[in-house]
Amino acid sequence: MSRVDTTLGELAKRQLQDLCDVLGIDRMTPPQVLGELLGPVAARPLREPPLWPSGVADDATPLEFSVQFEGCGAHRLRIHLERLAEQPSPAANLRAAKDFTEKLAERYDLAVERLHAVQDIFTSDDPQSWFSWAFSLIFDESGNPSFKLYFNTDMHGTGAARQVVTDAFERLGMSSAAELVNSYAFRREGQDLPTFFAIDLDRSAQARVKLYFRQLNARPSDAEHTAAAVPGIDSNAVREFCSTLAPGTELFNGRPLISSYSFVEEDPEKPTNYSLYLPVRDYVPHDVVARERAAEHLRHLGFDRTVLDRSLDALADRPLDARAGLLAHVSLRLAPNRVGTSLYLSSEAYGGTPAKA
Repeated sequence: MSRVDTTLGELAKRQLQDLCDVLGIDRMTPPQVLGELLGPVAARPLREPPLWPSGVADDATPLEFSVQFEGCGAHRLRIHLERLAEQPSPAANLRAAKDFTEKLAERYDLAVERLHAVQDIFTSDDPQSWFSWAFSLIFDESGNPSFKLYFNTDMHGTGAARQVVTDAFERLGMSSAAELVNSYAFRREGQDLPTFFAIDLDRSAQARVKLYFRQLNARPSDAEHTAAAVPGIDSNAVREFCSTLAPGTELFNGRPLISSYSFVEEDPEKPTNYSLYLPVRDYVPHDVVARERAAEHLRHLGFDRTVLDRSLDALADRPLDARAGLLAHVSLRLAPNRVGTSLYLSSEAYGGTPAKA
């Protein structure tokens, strides 16, 4: 069946099942959860234009897949997704996301204490950001999901974002985390900017609070300085990562680098890990080069590149050298004595990243 004869929900389900097969994940539960999260847009035929210009992907597709590689050799499948209202608008999408979060919390017995502590900070009658709340689902080998909730720190305007971050950390009893990120994350005025504040919705002792921030016109050395906030990690890995994914690039002046810190409640004094997200699609001519560089990155870390090839094959319905964007980001995850990485893969439901001239 061609894409013009199918719906967004049908395509996403098929792609998700194929990725489950690649990673050895039970393929029954994930598509059901995905359909619920997509909501009204799931039934929209792909021959019709997107209902709303979602910021999750370059072509307004409201979901993105990622494959996570752990140091122990395990793989996880994740979906990043924006819930859209039946009649989308910034305010309507925020209401739809909040309503659906309540339903998820009841169905899956999610931990909502931290959500309740900060949700008024991330609520507005007139959201100023391109999205307000978004979801991340991570599936284990049995197909059972765990959930993370993202809040856009620009909801009240970019000028209020740093205060929003400080207020959210303080609500969660993590004032020291706010002090740390102000020292390490926002070093370059007007260039290092808050982007997402995120909370895990599970009840484990390792449930995280995460801050993501974009680093405009950054050099690898800027990311190295940011990584140094995490004691015991090899910040040289940051430069190696950048030189592998974007060789010769000393200034990332296309899509920006994004960094993140993870904090856990029992130790808010310092991040448990640091992640760097490199938008590889902006620094390659097409996906053949992106795949080659990602494969070299995986080889360097000792991971199996066949998972990369099979994942791309599961999603691609075009030649990889037609353009860039199927492989959108690659991330490096650094913690003391532990390294991981993730590959962020576009559905390209509505055509994907426009080809470069």
